[in-house]
This record gives sequence, structure tokens and C-alpha cells, in this order.
Amino acid sequence: METESEPYVRLASLRQLHQVMADMNTARSLADTLQTVADGVVTALGYELACVNLVRPDGDLVVAAFAGNAAAEALITGRVGSRESWERRLSMGEMWGDLVFIPHTEGWVLDDDDVPQWYTDGPAPRFDDEWHPADRLFAPMYAPGGQGNPRGELLGVLSVDRPRNGRRPGAWGREALQMYAFQAAIAISNARLRSNMQRALVRLEREQQALRASEESFRQAFEYAPSGMAIAEMGGEQHGRILRTNDALCRLLGRPASAMRRYSFSDLVHPEDIGTLLRTSAEGGRAELRLGRRDGSYVWVSLRNSVVADTADGPRFLLTHVEDIEERKRRELQLAHRASHDSLTGLPNSAELRARLSARLCRRPQSAHPAEVDAYESYDSAYTHPAVYDANGHGFDFRPGAEPYDAYDHHVHTVAPEGDRDDGTKGLAVLFCDLDGFKSINDRFGHNAGDAVLIEVARRLSRGVRDGDTVARLGGDEFVILADGLGRADAQDLAVRLRNEIIQPIRAEGRAVRVGASFGIGWAHCGMTADEVLKSADERMYVEKRSRPKQHRRAG
Repeated sequence: METESEPYVRLASLRQLHQVMADMNTARSLADTLQTVADGVVTALGYELACVNLVRPDGDLVVAAFAGNAAAEALITGRVGSRESWERRLSMGEMWGDLVFIPHTEGWVLDDDDVPQWYTDGPAPRFDDEWHPADRLFAPMYAPGGQGNPRGELLGVLSVDRPRNGRRPGAWGREALQMYAFQAAIAISNARLRSNMQRALVRLEREQQALRASEESFRQAFEYAPSGMAIAEMGGEQHGRILRTNDALCRLLGRPASAMRRYSFSDLVHPEDIGTLLRTSAEGGRAELRLGRRDGSYVWVSLRNSVVADTADGPRFLLTHVEDIEERKRRELQLAHRASHDSLTGLPNSAELRARLSARLCRRPQSAHPAEVDAYESYDSAYTHPAVYDANGHGFDFRPGAEPYDAYDHHVHTVAPEGDRDDGTKGLAVLFCDLDGFKSINDRFGHNAGDAVLIEVARRLSRGVRDGDTVARLGGDEFVILADGLGRADAQDLAVRLRNEIIQPIRAEGRAVRVGASFGIGWAHCGMTADEVLKSADERMYVEKRSRPKQHRRAG
């Protein structure tokens, strides 16, 4: 009777195994899968207790699921056993295929290790194949391996205890448990994969939400920024082409967004500032330059570039921040103008005059006499720090107060006509002008009248010279004119014309007054300092003033 019913018992067990395996592979989470694995050992394989020990990322094994005894489940679920202790268990005892059976006669050596365990109570065995309460049976669960290596890494260990029939499992029971452990490993691997995919999808969705929020924040920051913003291409033939602009930049330049996309910043920059733009580094570069408006005017801006990557391996773009600094530049130019120009007449002042004059002169004449050159060089050698020349032949004199000069002919030397006759040489004429009769106007009519005279004289002098010539107020009623490219006769004619302009009546404080003017003509040439040139012209002015009768020194 017992042998006739055995096939039916096995068939019923197979049906239970089939249902348990189906449940394992349809569980909604890894935790549900693990619990289904533990429950299936009890319901389908006929054991009273089942424990799923899962390998953690650090290699140790944790009790992840328990079935068959609520007290044992509460006691050991979540406890951890070291990988070393588990390796010792799986390497001792009897090998039943992939199963490991440790009889009570050997298992006592494991009583004090750190693996969580539970013992069932019961009488001592009466037969050789009867289950002892201290017997241990383990079914390792390996991940599916690759071709030629069916066994992969260890995922965990099924620990079972106390078969319901009270006997150690036979061949069929061992095969069933081994097959069950194999299928459980597949189910756990799949559950882990699904869990990882779900976590990845959740993480991806969160990242996409964060990215969308970041993009929206960037869009709002870009669109509604109070200063100009632009995105331009980086690299390639279209480098610098504007792709997108915000309203602030369009308002600043007076151009619609659709029109801005036809330009690059090199198309909009002032011609004098193109070098500044090209010298600006693309990555984190910053420059102050002028950009063209639609009406043809230019506005000073601070332009700062940042590099933005579109994707991890995608193209890079330039994010350009454009700040209007027109007002600051205007103040800077005003301050610079005040420092270099006379506050009353608006003409260059004494410091600016000397700077412009010094810029044209070097220390050594173009055609110095050999004796002068020898004397100059011997003067150099008398110092411990002689003149030093760079690769272009430009010299730098380290003597106190010395100015830079050119050692060779790289500098275009300033020459002057020689003698009193016009020899055809064109040079830099320096006309020193002193007003005659100005002091009496100040004394009789007051400083306001004197200021009005100086302003009008400055206007007439500026009107009487060429574009590119310099009219400066040296101080008081003294003016200086720098006029390049004149011969002696040209300079004398210029002095006469300017004097005739000055002696015309001037309206000051409601009355007409007249002043005269004395001119001294000096010539600047390399080898002279600015002060020496001005002193020479000043001396000639006084010679000219003394040579005229006192009653003719002013117009009346």
C-alpha cells in the first residue's frame, strides 16, 4: 500500500513545487520573493523550518526570511553571520550533490560561531536515518553562470530543519531540495534585477525631474535676468554665432531676438575692440568692449564667457553674460579727461602736453655727430647699470630719471629744420603763445571776464589748427600748439594766422575787450626732452615779445 501511494505523494509535491515556483517568479518585490522561497520549503518540500540567508554586498550573510516558527523568526531575522563562518560550514560534513549535510556528531564544533541558528526540540533518534535535532542541512543558492560555467556567484544559503516524516531526506527529497535551491536562485536574481531596475527608474525619474526643474530654473534665470545673456556656438566654422538671447540683451542693443541669431559677437563689436574680443579666452574669458546698437551707436559692456556642456559627450556652448557698463565707462572717461585736460577751457593740460610731446621723442638723435655718440656711450659706460637693449633694438636707460630710447633706427626719429632759412625739412613745430594785455582785463573787469577771454582764445586756437594738431593750455594765459609736418615758413604763417584770430574783439561780461598774443616757435627733435623743447619755444616767445614795441604788444 505504501509503495502504491508513493507516486501520488510525489505528484502532489511536484504540483506544490510548481505553484511555489510560480509564486516566486511573480512576487512584487525582492522581500516578497525571499519570503516566498522560505514558505515554499515548508509547504512544498515537507520541512518544519526554513531560513533564507542572503549574501550582503560586504560578503556576510543576513537572515532575510524565515518560515515555520514565529518565535524563531522574531529571534533571528535580520541577524548576520560572517562569510568566514559560512565558508567553514559549506566545506565540512557530507556533500549530497550541491547540498551540505552536517550530522549532529560533527556539528557541535559550530555551536559557538556567529551564524544565527535555531534548534528544534525532540527525542534522540532511534534509527540510523532518523533526523537528530542538531543535524544541519544547507542548500547553497548560486546565481546562473555563463556558458561552460553553470554555477555563478553565491547568492545565499537555504537552511532547512526537521523533515516532517522525521527522517533524513532520501534521493528524491535531496534532488527536490537541490532543484528548489536552483530555481530559488534564479527567482532571487530576477527579483534583484527587477528591484535594481525599479530603483534605477525611480532614480532616473528623479534625475529627470531635477533636470527639468534645473532647466526651467535656468530658462527663467536666462530669460528674466536683468542683464544681457546669450548662448553661442563653440568651435567649428560657426564659432561664436549667437543661438539665443534674452530680452535684456535685445533691449540693450535695440535688436529683436530673430535678428540677433544672424550675428556673432565679432559682427557686433566695435572695430577698435575686435582685438580685445579675440584676446578674450573662450573658457571663462572676460573683456570690456563696445557693442553696436541697431541705430549705429555703441554701448560699453562687460562681456564674460562660460562653457556649458549640452550632454555628457555632446557639444559645448558659450554662455555669455553681457553687462551694461556705459555709465561707469562714462565716469571713467570723465575722470581721465579731467586728469589730463584743463577744467576751464577743456584743452589738454600741462601734463597731457608733455606726455604727447615725450611720446614723439627718444633719447638719441637720428643723425648724431660721431663725437656726440661717443660721448653718449662713454657716459653710459661710466655707470654700473648701462643702457640695455631688447631684441628689437629698443633701449632702456637705468640711470635715475632717464627715459626709454631706441638704440637703432626702429624708431621714426623726429627731426627739425636747421638754420634760420627754410631748407624744406618738415618737423614738429612747437608754438608757445602768451597773451598780451590779459592781466589788465583781469584787474579791471574781474576774473569772470578773464575766464571768458581764456575760453574764447582756446576756441579760436582750436579752430585755427588742423585735425591732429594739439592745442594745450600750459597755465595762466599761456598756450602751446603742437603741429607736425611743418616747415619754418609754414610755422610762421600759422603763428600769424592765430595771432590775427586772437586780436579780434572778445565779448566778456557784456563788453568787448581785446588782447594781443606773442608767439615763439620752437622745434622738437630726438635727443631733447619735452621740457627742453618747451623751454626753447618759451625763450623764443620772449625774444619775439621784447622785439615789438610795447604799444604794439596788444591790439587795444
